[in-house]
Amino acid sequence: MPHSGPIFLVEDDEDDQLLITQALRELGITNRVIYFQDGVEVIKYLGSSMQQPFLIICDINLPSMNGLETREYIENSPFLKKRSIPFLFFTTSDNILTVQEAYKYTVQGFFVKTNNYKKLKEDLSTIFRYWQLCLLPDRVT
Repeated sequence: MPHSGPIFLVEDDEDDQLLITQALRELGITNRVIYFQDGVEVIKYLGSSMQQPFLIICDINLPSMNGLETREYIENSPFLKKRSIPFLFFTTSDNILTVQEAYKYTVQGFFVKTNNYKKLKEDLSTIFRYWQLCLLPDRVT
């Protein structure tokens, strides 16, 4: 069942991993969260597993392969693009050039992380509810 698929969290900061996961749990979101430190790890996993993630939440500032490079790779890979995995950025970077570049790779959302935990939970709740309602090619029965 696609809506119960895991959430891929591509985030190298352990504190952010903890806060995001805690917020998801407090919101009652029970999807498994799988952590990746950078784009290389998530690309390797996607290439070797047919597990269909519910959503990829990706930071931009990552070691090895940053978030923009990760999204570009997915967008340019016929195999990965066909999987239609929702992909959004959740990052501290709000530079307009970065936002423009992100949408050049057809990212489905760009959100700025906040230090306010209540706002973080509200943002994640909105994101999750949207993707639960959204139809994707693999989610139509």
